[in-house]
Amino acid sequence: MPFFNCLVLLFFLLPVAACQSATPTPAPFKAPTVAAPPATPTSTPAPTSATPLTTPTAKPCTNNLTYIEDVNIPDGSEVLPGVPLIKQWKVKNSGDCNWNDQYHLKFMDGMEMGAEPEQALYPARSGSEAIITLRFTSPPEAGTYFSSWQAHDPSGIPFGDPIYIEFVVNPELTPTSQP
Repeated sequence: MPFFNCLVLLFFLLPVAACQSATPTPAPFKAPTVAAPPATPTSTPAPTSATPLTTPTAKPCTNNLTYIEDVNIPDGSEVLPGVPLIKQWKVKNSGDCNWNDQYHLKFMDGMEMGAEPEQALYPARSGSEAIITLRFTSPPEAGTYFSSWQAHDPSGIPFGDPIYIEFVVNPELTPTSQP
């Protein structure tokens, strides 16, 4: 009879085992995720299809130099031959670019008279006045001499009013009458 008991037991357990395998196993419990709103609203909206993703380009500034006056050695001054001259001009940065160490003053016409042909332009903020100083040596011969200079931007483009020195070398001057 033991075989019969096993058969009966198998007969009752088979449907239970079959039902257990057909029952789906429940998914493990997950706590719901709650997103907190941002503490402060942002001023930049998230990009949308209507929001362009380009960066605006800055408007280029405009360079300009306006001559105001000769500070010393007025045009037509008489000087001794072979003497050092320190010429100064008052100018205004009348553009909207600030002049920095990338701006230069370059020789344009006349004679260099010992001055370097390219020199740093005095740094000046837009709208401010500046004194430009150049060092020359008067020529040894009598005569009228001229030297013209112009400001150049960092790209080498000239701008603004040219500045110049014009004087007469007179060997008959006395050192005390020198400007």
